[in-house]
Amino acid sequence: MPQPGSDVATGGLERRWAAWWRWEGMAVALRRGTALAVLLLAGCVTVPPAEVPFKLPASFVAGDAGAGGALPERWWEDFGDPRLNAFVEMALVGNPGLAQAAARARMAEAQARVRRADRLPEAGIGAGATRQRQNLAGLPLPDGLPGTDDGGVITERYDVVLDVGWELDLWGRLAALSASARADYLASTEQLRALRQSVAAQVVQMYLEIVQARAQVELSGRTVESLEEMARQITNRVDAGVASPADGALARANLESARAGLSQRREALERALRQLEVAMGSYPAGALETADSLPALPPPPRAGVPAELLARRPDVRAAELALLSAGYQLGAAQRSFLPSLSLSGSGGYSGSELSGLFSSGNLIWSIAGNILQPVFQGGRLLAQVDIAGAQRDEALHAYAETALNALAEVETALAVERLLQAREQALGESADAAEEAVRVSYNRYRQGIDPFLNVLESQQRALDGRSAHIAARHARLENRIALHLALGGGFEDGLPPPGRGSPPAGPAQ
Repeated sequence: MPQPGSDVATGGLERRWAAWWRWEGMAVALRRGTALAVLLLAGCVTVPPAEVPFKLPASFVAGDAGAGGALPERWWEDFGDPRLNAFVEMALVGNPGLAQAAARARMAEAQARVRRADRLPEAGIGAGATRQRQNLAGLPLPDGLPGTDDGGVITERYDVVLDVGWELDLWGRLAALSASARADYLASTEQLRALRQSVAAQVVQMYLEIVQARAQVELSGRTVESLEEMARQITNRVDAGVASPADGALARANLESARAGLSQRREALERALRQLEVAMGSYPAGALETADSLPALPPPPRAGVPAELLARRPDVRAAELALLSAGYQLGAAQRSFLPSLSLSGSGGYSGSELSGLFSSGNLIWSIAGNILQPVFQGGRLLAQVDIAGAQRDEALHAYAETALNALAEVETALAVERLLQAREQALGESADAAEEAVRVSYNRYRQGIDPFLNVLESQQRALDGRSAHIAARHARLENRIALHLALGGGFEDGLPPPGRGSPPAGPAQ
């Protein structure tokens, strides 16, 4: 866990200091020496580390999904589909959302460099030249100045000056702001890593959704072909007077219903194809080629322990860094009660002739120091501390919420693994029995034993059962993807460079 607001005073101390300052007055405080003591104390007191408001178990309650070992970096390759691997790589390069996140990381890195530059002196060099005419008609001309026929005088001035300014960070306010910006930058890199993991998982999910949709279309197509043949035979029986016209109408109705279901499944396939193409940054033409059947379920990964998860998940680490940043912001706001000291200086040459400008006689310089102690700002500083404190508290609860959600995702994926396996097995056996019932019921109908309604009911159950079996298998694969995403492994070394330079270091703790 981070130590938000480390090396800063608590809000209660600042409140007492601000109230005392208002009512007793700066002059009395300085005369007694109490104000200086409070200032030094405010810069040295540290805030204890924040703790999450729940206890972590030694292991996941739902158990570990697999044996020991590191999490696979490219877990989607375990599905054994080269086209899937290629699609994931394309998405990691061309996904628009990832490009936006990378740009945000570069902006955060640049902002951190800006905050680091605030702690350093500023210097600028300037040069100027002026030529001026003054009207001195009737007055004696100064020696050495050229005059004009109408009593004017022309003067020239050349200057080359170096200006330097520096705010001394006596109490660490600028260091706290710089550390906050660095934490924000690191949080943005963790958010980028989390998004890369999410995009990879989404592509795998979309791909398997397409494969499932193709399997459902193929199942519906076979069903339509079977019902077309059955409708033809029923029509022949009706024409021969063996079956009633009602049986023929029911057969046609069942066939058209199956055709409508086939169109619906084709619609789902078209939508899924285009969603995947957009995720890869490609034009949504709906022309992707995928496998025709769902892959086998790969071996489960190692889940580890909850403490490892919180240290590994990028979204949890980003929330932790946001908490650290909010603590530094609080420290900077509290330090705004303390005096600020700035130094400035300038030096250069100034003369009336350009040829001798850099002679020793034209040397000019100045040095100045300025100290400013806030006395009265209408409660603005205290309000800023309250805002920063509330933001730090919000970041703490946001971290706890993110951590709880991460733990819940892993626990849920582990808990439902066996349930989904049992569901798939039961639905497979049910589908097999329903398909056998279609064959039996149709033979019994042709023998005049059972009514045609039994055939229709068994056909519908067979279609629904096999479709549910395919969906159950797909659900197991999706749960495996969710488990990989929940465990948060991968892309530790695969982030694109967020910008020029290295991230600035924060103040010493």
